[in-house]
Amino acid sequence: MTDPIADYLTRLRNAIQAKHRVVEVPASKLKKEMTKILFEKGYILNYKFEDEGVFKTIKIALKYNPITKISAIKSLERASSPGLRQYADHKHLPRVMNGLGIAIISTSQGVMTDKEAKTKNVGGEVLCYIQ
Repeated sequence: MTDPIADYLTRLRNAIQAKHRVVEVPASKLKKEMTKILFEKGYILNYKFEDEGVFKTIKIALKYNPITKISAIKSLERASSPGLRQYADHKHLPRVMNGLGIAIISTSQGVMTDKEAKTKNVGGEVLCYIQ
């Protein structure tokens, strides 16, 4: 696998389209931090890190509107890729849906949202956009 972040986003996107309640993805430190951000911002219901011997996984409970059955996540887009990295300094961080969505940024101070990076005056690699 050449791009594990794209695989993570694709698994989430496919599970949302299939209306699954839980999706299981292979774990890494970066994916764990991204999952924590999704939980803190209210895009997913819950998550659980599992260590089953050699393979570590993340189980993510997806969040849907109980009446309309529409997912809390409207779209997931990969911004930076292994072939073309997208970097932004703190002055030029992207705004997703004019501030209604989030961009996940990998900075020298850890993985955070675009708003947190802007308040800390730190830039970094723009990983993905979530609406």
